[in-house]
Amino acid sequence: MKILLTGSEGMIGSELKKYWAGMYQLHFIDLKLGTDLNTCDLPKVDAVVHLAGKSGVRESFGNPMEYWKNNVMATKRLFDHYTDTPVYYASSSTAKEPHRNPYALTKYTLEQLAPEKSLGMRFTTVYGTQTRPQMFIPKLLRKEVTYINNHTRDFIHVSDVCRAITMFVQKNINGVIDVGTGKSYHLQQLLDAYGIDTIPMQEGGEHERKDNKADTNQLTAIGMVPRIDVIDYLCQEKELDKSEFSKYNVTIGD
Repeated sequence: MKILLTGSEGMIGSELKKYWAGMYQLHFIDLKLGTDLNTCDLPKVDAVVHLAGKSGVRESFGNPMEYWKNNVMATKRLFDHYTDTPVYYASSSTAKEPHRNPYALTKYTLEQLAPEKSLGMRFTTVYGTQTRPQMFIPKLLRKEVTYINNHTRDFIHVSDVCRAITMFVQKNINGVIDVGTGKSYHLQQLLDAYGIDTIPMQEGGEHERKDNKADTNQLTAIGMVPRIDVIDYLCQEKELDKSEFSKYNVTIGD
């Protein structure tokens, strides 16, 4: 099976390349490889997994047209070219409330433009190797969190995301699907669990969703159950026993 993987050098793409090693014949498109999705040649393939694009809610306010170009126009080019080929594209949990920020609007727009033979993957908060340094989990591991807000987040490990994408391709799923764990944690819970002293809390901005918890009914229906809980991950990173977290009233993964 020949698969075009865009955004192959990003966090999810890099892990997916390793996960799929020896499974599929892969073609890569990524700006880091010198290939621009807006202008490059598009190979003949059996499926497209489209992860390329600009991410970041706050950053999208600074240059919304750049987000439109790289998220909407580039993806529309894929949709127009691969009319008879399944396209599995990165959407976002933010697409549920597109009025909040330019990034969310681009993802919502993709879901409206998408052809029938496609799947919009509404990722929640993905973490793991190569997570952007300014994201919460890397800052937490470095103990460099300076403030938090009162929002809650559904954290899904990149390895579970790779498992989900693999299942989507193998089962030829289409439509739109939430990709998360179905659990959400308040950021203060994770700070407490990781042993960081209380830091200032701010009211979450209106530009972000207060809770991005995934509805996992569709994932469960196709047999996909996330394996890694963020608390388990933090325990492993800090080399703590799970029992040490019980006093913080934090749900422990199985």
